[in-house]
Amino acid sequence: MSTNEMRKDYLIDRWVVIATGRKRRPTDFVREREVRRGAVCPFCPGNEHMTPPAILVYIESDGEIVKERDRDGFRHKGWLVRCIPNLYPAFTPPRVEGSERDIEKKRWRDYTSRDALGNHEVVVESPNHDEHPGVARISQLIHVINAYKDRFSQLIAKPYVGYVSIFRNHGVDAGASLSHAHTQIIATPTIPRLVGEELEAAREHYSKYSECAFCSILEREREGPRFIWENDSFIAFTPWASIHPFEFWIFPRRHQGVITDMTETETEDLALAMRVCLGALNRLLNDPSYNFGFHMVPDAAYHWHIEVYPRLAIWAGFEKSTGVYINVMSPEAAAVNLREAAEREEEALTGSQRHL
Repeated sequence: MSTNEMRKDYLIDRWVVIATGRKRRPTDFVREREVRRGAVCPFCPGNEHMTPPAILVYIESDGEIVKERDRDGFRHKGWLVRCIPNLYPAFTPPRVEGSERDIEKKRWRDYTSRDALGNHEVVVESPNHDEHPGVARISQLIHVINAYKDRFSQLIAKPYVGYVSIFRNHGVDAGASLSHAHTQIIATPTIPRLVGEELEAAREHYSKYSECAFCSILEREREGPRFIWENDSFIAFTPWASIHPFEFWIFPRRHQGVITDMTETETEDLALAMRVCLGALNRLLNDPSYNFGFHMVPDAAYHWHIEVYPRLAIWAGFEKSTGVYINVMSPEAAAVNLREAAEREEEALTGSQRHL
């Protein structure tokens, strides 16, 4: 029997046990496809009145994308992408413009708190209920990514915002309360601990070696056993210390801190990368639940990326009490399967599908 192995994350002080003796085949992780019925979907066309007014709407007019917003009770129809405030926000903007400057941390004896200032939004990715990234048209994914860029640039400029998190919950096991294709955006007053630790390590590496730590990782992973797929602008691989079975990351090949640094061509290449890699996950594991999140900071030492976490295992007492994770699928084995699935997925995309 092979010996299990403990691995440390590339940059942060996080450990994972690669326990490959428990499960080895992708079929061991496949679950019955989720089916939802009955409820009226507030994100579907015709139900715009069921949501708050949109703060951003993409509408096609004469072959061009027009950016609008709902006003005075009016709801735009015929939209391609729609961004709305979350009906039950975790973070809310200050009630009075500029008042955030007067809000400090509050203490009660040994306890510290602060107002949860920020924004919480939903990006409805398509008028088509089931147009999730793993099956979406490339053209639609380009619209979605451009909407991410638009909202990021607006939110990060606000004086009370320190970080903008763009994330997706796909499937019941990943925490999705609605099955219509959508992403969430949360702007927070501080940089979250995980990203903050990455940023600190990246700055330290840059100061010591005058190079980006993530760029160095990409050079090694591109030629290694965890490589999955690449195009001219992006690389996908399973990370060395994956905490989830079949976890993978997507990185821009060119060094850049945030998604608004992308060129138009890179935006198109990201749409293809997401379509192929999430399509491969869908193909390999029968549309599993997953989360993904963008990690990005406007800092010269940082290198933005997407981390994809399939929800195929349950974190139990050991993980929750120690912060050490057990992964029953080695990233090398996961990469082999994902690489083959990505090749098949890319072959299935005709030339017209890739560029429409």
